[in-house]
Amino acid sequence: MTRLFVLIFGLVLSGTVFAVCPVCTFAVGAGIGLTQWLGIDDTITGIWTGGLTVSVIIWTISWLDKKNYNFAGRNVLVWFFYYFFTFAPLYFTNIFGHALNKFWGVDKLVLGIALGSIVFFIGAKSYEIMKKHHDNKAYFPFQKVVMPIAPLIILSVVFYYLTK
Repeated sequence: MTRLFVLIFGLVLSGTVFAVCPVCTFAVGAGIGLTQWLGIDDTITGIWTGGLTVSVIIWTISWLDKKNYNFAGRNVLVWFFYYFFTFAPLYFTNIFGHALNKFWGVDKLVLGIALGSIVFFIGAKSYEIMKKHHDNKAYFPFQKVVMPIAPLIILSVVFYYLTK
């Protein structure tokens, strides 16, 4: 339910120019649903949850920039808000913390969310950096989609084999 709220919130507040495209966010959301439906390991589900969370955070910050809503600690507050509303429902419904649901000593979902957040952020920022060094043009079609999503796919494949 929280993921649906976050997705709807992001879509409602969306404009026409974003640091992360709507297709990326939709692809990440679809990935979360698909992993749950297929019964895939929580680490992989967490990877896509982390990617979706970062995508919506970037969307929100872009929207706030566009509307010129600036205040001290704004970005930190946005990051906190989204992670709180991602983790709190999972914690209070006892989805976190099962002794048999750990990998490397960390809850699988928490580990996945952390890693997914990091690789999605790196992918999105890498696109921005590469684009700046190429006269603000993409190197190939759909690069804006591929750069953040590819690391999530690669990490999902790695953890599929690690947790199999």
